[in-house]
Amino acid sequence: MNGKVLIVEDEKNIAELERDYLEANGYEAQIVFDGSLGLMQVQEGDYDLVLLDLMLPGIDGFEVCREIRKISDIPILLVSAKREDIDKIRGLGIGADDYITKPFSPSELVARVGAHISRYQRLTSKGVPEKQNDILLGALHIDKGARRVYVQQEEVSLTNKEFDLLMFLASNPNVVFSKEVLFDKIWGLNAIGETSTVTVHINRIRDKIEDDTTNPQYIETVWGAGYRFKQ
Repeated sequence: MNGKVLIVEDEKNIAELERDYLEANGYEAQIVFDGSLGLMQVQEGDYDLVLLDLMLPGIDGFEVCREIRKISDIPILLVSAKREDIDKIRGLGIGADDYITKPFSPSELVARVGAHISRYQRLTSKGVPEKQNDILLGALHIDKGARRVYVQQEEVSLTNKEFDLLMFLASNPNVVFSKEVLFDKIWGLNAIGETSTVTVHINRIRDKIEDDTTNPQYIETVWGAGYRFKQ
């Protein structure tokens, strides 16, 4: 089995199509038809990815995504008929890992699911990690091996992409990286998305580790060039 996927989708035909394509490609897939049930399943089940529709009865996909992020860092792939960039940015801003717009190619959906699950499984591998030194700077402590971040000795919760982005910048201090380079490094050369994703994630990291986001101590914006980690 390639992974276990929870499909949260109120349109039965679409949900069954997603399930059939995923199962045909070696994934286990389970369907629920509303957001409340989706949250319950994430709390009780052991999933590798959530395929989450935005337009759901009761609790919409944005709220479901926000609540999932409080309890889990599993990949969340949003699915919606909405095409506006603001919806994509909003979804990424509350913790989603990716966004796909209806109508979509089933093969593209399977490819994205596979890419996110593979990355998640690599990052959460139970194997013995390579010995690395932690990063300590001011009140910030990055534990590379455990993939944990502390500010003033209090742990802050970062998603996998947020941790990867912070870790990459912190491992290359005082070097300016463009949004394009950061997108390629963290999301991969073949990733489908926009460089605005980088800005969204930088802002989310700052909200979690900076005392004053308007005058950041760690991640500095170099206008017209990109970002750098100050050391």
